[in-house]
Amino acid sequence: MADEQTRAEPVHVPVDESHIVATYANFCRVTGTPEELIVDFGLNKQVGGTSPETIQLTQRIIVNFYTAKRLAYALGHAVARHEQAFGNLETDVQKRVVSQQSKA
Repeated sequence: MADEQTRAEPVHVPVDESHIVATYANFCRVTGTPEELIVDFGLNKQVGGTSPETIQLTQRIIVNFYTAKRLAYALGHAVARHEQAFGNLETDVQKRVVSQQSKA
C-alpha cells in the first residue's frame, strides 16, 4: 500500500528561453475574471510629487487561478529568501524615504 503522505519528487520541465524578452517594470495592476487573473506591468517614471503621470503598460500576463497560486507561492518564497539574506523590504515608499533621511 502506497504511503499517501509521500510527496512526489519535483518534475524537471524543460523550457525554451530562446525567444524570451526581458522588460523592466516597477508598476503592476492586478484585475481578473472568475476564471483568470490578469496582471499588467509597466514603468512608473515619476519618482515623487503629487500629480501622477500616465503609466504606460507594456506587458500583460493572463493566468488561471491555479497558476496564480503557484506563482504567489514562488514569489513569496523568493522574497522571503531575499529578506533573510539582506533584510526587510519596506514597500511603503514614504517609510523608505523617512528611513533613508534619518540615516543621513
